[in-house]
Amino acid sequence: MRKLFGTDGIRAVAGEPPLDRHTVRAVGVALATKLKDEANGKPVHVVMGMDTRESGPWIAATLAAGLREAGAEVESAGVITTPAIAFLARKHGFSAGVVISASHNPWRDNGIKIFGGDGYKLPDVVELGIEAEIERVLADGDRASAEESEYRGLSTAAAKDAASGRDDSDFGGKDQLPEVNESYRAEYIRFLLEAVPDISLDNRRVVIDCANGAASSVAPQLFESLRGTVEVTHASPDGRNINERCGALHPEVVAAEVKVRHASMGFTFDGDADRALFADEHGNVVNGDAVMLVCARDLQARGKLADNLVVATTMSNMGLEAAFKRSGIRMLRAPVGDKYVLEEMRNSGASLGGEQSGHILFPAKATTGDGLLTALLVLDVVHRSGKTLGELIADLKNYPQVILNVKVREKKPLDTIPSVVTTIRAAEEELKDSGRVVIRYSGTETLARVMIEAESEEAMRRHAEAIAGAIRAELGV
Repeated sequence: MRKLFGTDGIRAVAGEPPLDRHTVRAVGVALATKLKDEANGKPVHVVMGMDTRESGPWIAATLAAGLREAGAEVESAGVITTPAIAFLARKHGFSAGVVISASHNPWRDNGIKIFGGDGYKLPDVVELGIEAEIERVLADGDRASAEESEYRGLSTAAAKDAASGRDDSDFGGKDQLPEVNESYRAEYIRFLLEAVPDISLDNRRVVIDCANGAASSVAPQLFESLRGTVEVTHASPDGRNINERCGALHPEVVAAEVKVRHASMGFTFDGDADRALFADEHGNVVNGDAVMLVCARDLQARGKLADNLVVATTMSNMGLEAAFKRSGIRMLRAPVGDKYVLEEMRNSGASLGGEQSGHILFPAKATTGDGLLTALLVLDVVHRSGKTLGELIADLKNYPQVILNVKVREKKPLDTIPSVVTTIRAAEEELKDSGRVVIRYSGTETLARVMIEAESEEAMRRHAEAIAGAIRAELGV
């Protein structure tokens, strides 16, 4: 099992393991070492970007120092979206692309996401190999620290503190950030516009919520070139306001702005802009399920929906499945995580997939979920159809659905806890064909997620509370 990598890279509170200075440097050394092993003597080049968290610069500097220590060259695109790094890694033939971001998490958290030179997220088996190398680097460092402390008469604990950066108030001030290549951002914007030719706002008024994150550096310039009125909100990052009561974590905010400003649509992104949610002309939130429906029908009408197939996840609503069925579209379900959706898409040959949370995958256009690209493609469907977004999804009737998050102290297998198993079975037995029960641990946070959807809202809430209560009683913080 992976110890450091979750479903979307390494993620933790910045400054605490595994995002302490000692481990971050080890990640850089380990990654460069693995890349050199595969390079057959060729130079190793890594491109790096980050979102707007105040911890981003020191983590980037420390990681870059580790990469250089093991012989890699590092370039920086500065503050930029996660999918932009995937694009740049592939286009320019970098050995890897690295993003310093914790996506939708609070500002205190941060993370390290890694893309291969092909622009795709790393397979689990590759991440396991990097983890093993990180452990080796850390073990070597601990031995060196112990020897040095013995030589100097220091305690081993004190030596470890010095190595981790806990005694260094500027967290990596001794390391140097790579110089930012400003041309990369413009290059990414050109790619987006070329991916959706003839895109236009048709003089519409739209609201864009940048979540005070990475989209703030790209979205205003991108959308203001599209012949319409663009109202940009939450695009003033201060290092600590990323995702704070805004962005894809709070889509109701952009939905309210659409109503207040009498706009035609709203777009909202998460901290690193690899996903997007929307608001229609009535100020209703439009999630990833509805986006997949809009895009699947458009691709089908143009003969571009391979095998009339879409890959969603276990979290997508049964109402989406019913709407697809009415259009003659099959839906496969993958585990939660856009990398697992993409894996299933590649296995099945699907040309569209995504998550309810707004990660939408268009493999003909990009190698990873891209919130800005998704926004342009949805806008393009609206532009060509002559309909509003609300009209395009009018027949999507969702089953009542609830998701409860339970903070846990450990991720113990739920099927080994009798009280939890009994409660889940009771829900499944009552709901049968009239609902679904999905219980899983978050891949990026210490949470158990309880999702239930059912025709009966009363039964849905009753069983969700019962299962959440059972998990809380056994594992709750």
